[in-house]
Amino acid sequence: MQMKHKLIATLLLSITLPVTSALAALNVGTKAPDFQLQAALAGKPMNFSLQQALQKGPVVLYFFPAAFSAGCTIEAHEFAEASDGFTKLGATVIGVTAGNVEQIADFSKLECRDKFAVAADPGAKVAAEYQATMQMKGKTLSDRTSFVIAPDGKILLSYTDKNPEAHIQKTMDAVKKYRQSHQ
Repeated sequence: MQMKHKLIATLLLSITLPVTSALAALNVGTKAPDFQLQAALAGKPMNFSLQQALQKGPVVLYFFPAAFSAGCTIEAHEFAEASDGFTKLGATVIGVTAGNVEQIADFSKLECRDKFAVAADPGAKVAAEYQATMQMKGKTLSDRTSFVIAPDGKILLSYTDKNPEAHIQKTMDAVKKYRQSHQ
């Protein structure tokens, strides 16, 4: 039943929100732009540094349009459910949004379920560096785009899709493939 509600919410979101992607996301093999953003984990403020996270292993960086919107909530729940699997593979998950940035602390606690950090990207500046922006109602927001970044900074996966469902599996598969090739 819950899956049915997710599907309905996703379909409604895709029908009701007129959006246009501004650019194609950065390609596989490209060097990921470094960034530092104000973030929240379990409702507590923190600083997130891509460079520091890459020192621990691969990073799953996913951009989402706005905290507490229907599709973004579904995606956060799915990443939270998969977070133990990412952790076992040595990967760090970070969600980044340009929408509702003042709500990331609550979003990290309620929707990310204290499992991973989410960062505020006011004005979609970092999303623009990753070519992961879209226009919605005259505002530039982060597009629903996921990346897997190797510790050397190279992009292993670049995936854009308005439907949040496939992002988790695609990023998990890319991290597993990376781990298998680096054992």
